[in-house]
Amino acid sequence: LMEEANEEAEHKGWCDTELSTNEQTRKEKTSAVESLHANIDELEASIAKLTEDIAELTTSVAELDAAMAKATSLRNEEKSKNTETISDSQEAQTAVAQALTVLKEFYAKAAEATAFAQTKDPEIFEDEYKGMQSSGGGVVGMLEVIESDFARLEADTKAAEASAQKEYDEFMTDSQVDKTEKATTIEHKTAKKQDEEQALTSNRGDLEGTQKELDAALAYFDKLKPSCVDAGVSYEDRVARRKEEIESLQEALKILNG
Repeated sequence: LMEEANEEAEHKGWCDTELSTNEQTRKEKTSAVESLHANIDELEASIAKLTEDIAELTTSVAELDAAMAKATSLRNEEKSKNTETISDSQEAQTAVAQALTVLKEFYAKAAEATAFAQTKDPEIFEDEYKGMQSSGGGVVGMLEVIESDFARLEADTKAAEASAQKEYDEFMTDSQVDKTEKATTIEHKTAKKQDEEQALTSNRGDLEGTQKELDAALAYFDKLKPSCVDAGVSYEDRVARRKEEIESLQEALKILNG
């Protein structure tokens, strides 16, 4: 019985050590597994959000590119038309000015000729010859109105061109700034996504290893339970009963040795 008590005491000490170590291992691995699961869930959610953001920003940049290209195409067409209109107006003004010069010279000479003729034979011409140059009308007046219209058309077209170019430049500047900001954001989010994907891969690897360690600790605990936990009678009760039995046997031995 004393040899059995010594063996059981040694086994009890071994069980206490193993159970304590195993419990600490199970706590640490359980905590690590839970933490890794939380990290993985957080990383997966963040990666999904980053993927969505990058897709939206990429679409937005593509839309900006399309809008800028369309605006440039329309601006080039409008500028070409305005340039042509201005050129035509200037050419028309030049042509009208030349025609006016010719007509004014002609009417001036005609007036001189009429005046000269009247001095010689006043009975032939009662009034000075004016032809189609009557004030407020006639060819000269009409051409002067046309010249003025072309000048106004030139001025209006130049003003419209300047305004359209300014509006286009502002749109392109704002769009380029917006595009640059979005492109920079895409770059940062892409880099962050790559880092988090690497972290996710690492965490999944750690989780797999830690889960195996936890499973091993749980399996070892199941192995310890039959002899260290589920022994039926507690170790203290077994020691107390064995002590009583030894004392009884010693007392019986004394009586027999009378």
